[in-house]
Amino acid sequence: MTGTDPGLLHPEMHLVPGDAVRAILTAHARAIEALVARTYSAHDRGETVNPDSYFLRFPDQPANRIIALPAAIDAPEMSLSGIKWIASYPGNTAAGLARASAVVILNSPETGYPYAILEGAAISAARTAASAVLGAGVCSGLDRRAESVAVVGCGIIARTILDQFRTTGWQIGTLLAHDLDPRSAAALVAHVGATPGPEPRTAATLEEALAAQIVIFTTSAGAPYLDPDWRFGPGQTVLNISLRDIAPQQILAAQNVFDDVDHCLKAGTAPHLAEQSAGNRDFVTGTIAAVLEGRVTLSPETPVIYSPFGMGILDLALGDFVYRRARANGTALEIGNFFGDVSRW
Repeated sequence: MTGTDPGLLHPEMHLVPGDAVRAILTAHARAIEALVARTYSAHDRGETVNPDSYFLRFPDQPANRIIALPAAIDAPEMSLSGIKWIASYPGNTAAGLARASAVVILNSPETGYPYAILEGAAISAARTAASAVLGAGVCSGLDRRAESVAVVGCGIIARTILDQFRTTGWQIGTLLAHDLDPRSAAALVAHVGATPGPEPRTAATLEEALAAQIVIFTTSAGAPYLDPDWRFGPGQTVLNISLRDIAPQQILAAQNVFDDVDHCLKAGTAPHLAEQSAGNRDFVTGTIAAVLEGRVTLSPETPVIYSPFGMGILDLALGDFVYRRARANGTALEIGNFFGDVSRW
């Protein structure tokens, strides 16, 4: 069982800084993807608690928000609870600063005492990337080979997803990057081009990107902007990571796979708008766990849209994975006597 390291009588606290987190995540890309798949299966079996996220908003700064994602996992292979606390300040990007910052806190299942605090932005990006690439493989059936992949929205999440494709052995013919800010697209192209693999290039138009075999949306859009008359075609897989780019008409014309249906069909996401438009959930094909386990079969005759809402259980699973390896390799920093006197009397 994981999450049981801290002693019951002498709870310990460790801090895992960003450099250590990133090094472990980079070195274990395939293991992380497999862990995400197992966590989805645990969720499908009812072995998790994943309540709605709590949004802290600011009336005088409507673009900014801080989100709390509490969760718990009680599966045979892992037992832990905790929270991700992630801030999203879009204005940071104008100053060259990452939009999101976060921490992940892990709690002991025996005592409730926190036992680790980890830099969380890298964990959040990595779990998103692993979920996306897992979905690309499961929903496309391409066996880690794609004629073309296009990213719409060229920020840290896009970069992390493309890194996950590369480090897990995907072979990609053409790689396209499209962004309203040409500098962001150029930066992503430069990042990908510095590593072995396909020679990336920017997509001159959105329509060029939308024609790729795998299309990945990683924007900060707050509402759909795709032409409602646009249709994805057979053989296309759409990773709807940012959730608000696609019009309801595209959702209703595709097979739709989710990490969690109830979580995703809310808060004005494209699937939520599709439900409101249709008045039903008949467009829901199934969950990623159901496809993974063969309970749902996808047809090659209709495009597939994979919409992962992003679940706190993934942050906890990856956080504990990183924590254990950081303890083993000496990069977790122990904070001595963090709790002070813990005796009741």
